[in-house]
Amino acid sequence: DSYLSVIKSLKHAAIACGRKLELVWVEASHLEKYNDNGEEKVNSEEYTVSWGKMKSADGVVIPGGFGNRGFDGKCIAAEWCRTNKKPCLGICLGFQAMVIEYARNVLGYEGATSTEFDENTKHPIVLFMPEIDKETMGGNMRLGARNTKFTHQHDDGSMSTAQMLYGGSDVVSERHRHRYEVNPAFVDEIHNAGLKFVGRDESGERMEVAEISSSEHPFYVGCQYHPEFKSRPLSPSPPFHGLILASCNMLNDYTAEQMKN
Repeated sequence: DSYLSVIKSLKHAAIACGRKLELVWVEASHLEKYNDNGEEKVNSEEYTVSWGKMKSADGVVIPGGFGNRGFDGKCIAAEWCRTNKKPCLGICLGFQAMVIEYARNVLGYEGATSTEFDENTKHPIVLFMPEIDKETMGGNMRLGARNTKFTHQHDDGSMSTAQMLYGGSDVVSERHRHRYEVNPAFVDEIHNAGLKFVGRDESGERMEVAEISSSEHPFYVGCQYHPEFKSRPLSPSPPFHGLILASCNMLNDYTAEQMKN
């Protein structure tokens, strides 16, 4: 039930693409090479089966969540999708996993993580939002509809995939539910290395959408907000629609047609 909206959004997108969705679940912690005791589990059945599912999928969603259980598995999934050019959509914590993975493996920040999991990390790529009270756990999230501005193009001058999926709109409104955000101190370095923060809040300080250029990857998009909350059967969420389109090798034709209109 926690991911019911995500499931529905995938189904809406599949309908729009004229495809039947085959949903395969993978436990993120099963993708991790070591268990909680530091012992290798490479040869375990759950590890082998889970990686078999990952490699056979046409596309991957890394969804939101809370807590550190399975977070490294989410980062591992993001890295595998990035390096193997597998269409991938990250949502909320999944978006943060994409950013942290990039900092670890592209920028070389060993041990980079979120202060949600390690307050003493040397590389706090994701941190607690400054306006939130850490002592009050109830009713203190960044909630509801917020505007995202598409502020950046790719280095070749092309419009971002995310913006094209939203029909070229400069500003979109999506719903949020989070306490942590990408640390502004690392934004420029990550952006300049190739994971582009193409969508930001209206102040320009809070990162909302990140992606790798379509010239380098068929679909690698993450968003801090929850696009599944606004998906409808006859109006699929643009990020989910993009994932399914890319998974069916239909994205380039779709975005070309979108921009004509």
